[in-house]
Amino acid sequence: MSFKNNFAWGAATAAYQIEGATELDGRGPSIWDTYCDQPGGTRDGFSGSVACDHYHRYAEDVGMMQDIGLKAYRFSISWSRVIPNGTGAINAKGLDFYDRLVDELLSKNICPYATLFHWDLPQALHLRGGWLNRDSADWFGEYTRIVAEKLSDRVKHWFTLNEPQCFIGHGLLTGIKAPGLKMGLDDVLLATHHSLLAHGSAVQALRSVDPDSKIGAAPTGSVAFPNSESKADIQAAFDATFSVPGEAELNPEGSNSWMVSPEPSWNIAWYTDPIFLGHYPEEGLRAFGKNVPAFTDADMDLISQPIDFCGMNLYNGWKVEASKRGNRWEEVPMPQGAPLTAFKWPVTPEILYWGPRFFHERYGKPIYITENGMSANDWIESDGEVRDFQRLDFVKRYLHHYKRAASEGIPVDGYFLWSLLDNFEWAEGYRERFGIIHVDYATQKRTLKDSAKWYSGVIASNGADL
Repeated sequence: MSFKNNFAWGAATAAYQIEGATELDGRGPSIWDTYCDQPGGTRDGFSGSVACDHYHRYAEDVGMMQDIGLKAYRFSISWSRVIPNGTGAINAKGLDFYDRLVDELLSKNICPYATLFHWDLPQALHLRGGWLNRDSADWFGEYTRIVAEKLSDRVKHWFTLNEPQCFIGHGLLTGIKAPGLKMGLDDVLLATHHSLLAHGSAVQALRSVDPDSKIGAAPTGSVAFPNSESKADIQAAFDATFSVPGEAELNPEGSNSWMVSPEPSWNIAWYTDPIFLGHYPEEGLRAFGKNVPAFTDADMDLISQPIDFCGMNLYNGWKVEASKRGNRWEEVPMPQGAPLTAFKWPVTPEILYWGPRFFHERYGKPIYITENGMSANDWIESDGEVRDFQRLDFVKRYLHHYKRAASEGIPVDGYFLWSLLDNFEWAEGYRERFGIIHVDYATQKRTLKDSAKWYSGVIASNGADL
């Protein structure tokens, strides 16, 4: 066995990172517009005001998707382009843009996968409390209904929220992303709970418009993988993957025996267990204690509305083994000089086998890799080519392990390479290039990188040579 015949070979983007046109055709400001205007908010002071100008160049970009041979495209919808104030008046021109984009994709036989929220909360809603306001669940549900009524006759695959670990954890706890706040853990967990309610409200709205919609979410996190394939090491990696900070076992010397972010919001299970299992993880309830917000059975019923698949944004992970000192696991340090991307993220291709395997074992749903890729220091060479061999090798190694998951019968339904285009990389401005298409930001010229040409062959062969 290998990848199924209808496997969704795709690429992904996010609205604020590529669209530009932030002040055109009735779009309202998002928290990222405001954040980028703050001194020191982003590297070099850049913003997504122009980005890749995809708003005007979408047809060209879809044409390049067709040239690559993409079967699917995961894009996000800008809430403030559709409803400038987050609630209230609908911006017809904003909806029409996504209407045209979907039609263009379908005309090229590319299946649209729409993400309803990729970090860009309308600024007007932030001023009303944002995710700290329980009404945010209703706001998001109504926005979803409006989008679904426009697009669900053609868009059949939906993702609700992209990476709450980032837009809540980095936006409200560490302050390194919009809106740039540093709040207490009690407020952060309250905002997380409301975002999960918003997910449930969106699922209900999608089902009310089109009961046959295929729906998932797109969390992120660091997957642990075992040092060996012994039963004990595999169990250690499974436990570590779904652990919640604050409940870390300590070795006798008193230092952490596992590699996690010191940020308590950076975990997986606090976000995915409520969606798929209908409850918060017991370990997290113990770890967060009195900071956990009050919630009801009705809340959990809403959050755990039945969905169809599990998306996973996976870039890197960490190696663990069964503890010899009474803990559930211990981190196995990466060797000195281990490979790193340009963003200084570790290269750990094993996670595209163990991540899908662990998620399917825990939640029993088909899997999509909704983001995977790397930032590289690539440029147009003197002959006009972009030879991004490191990215090509990175993706090849990761897909090799993903193919193992498919060959073992784990239901993997698609892969969305991040990213289609070089783009605005949030707080990093334009320093990091993740795309398989090079963008000259001064001229907006697009150039297929070698990785795009290689990926085209992978798609054509359905991954036969991985």
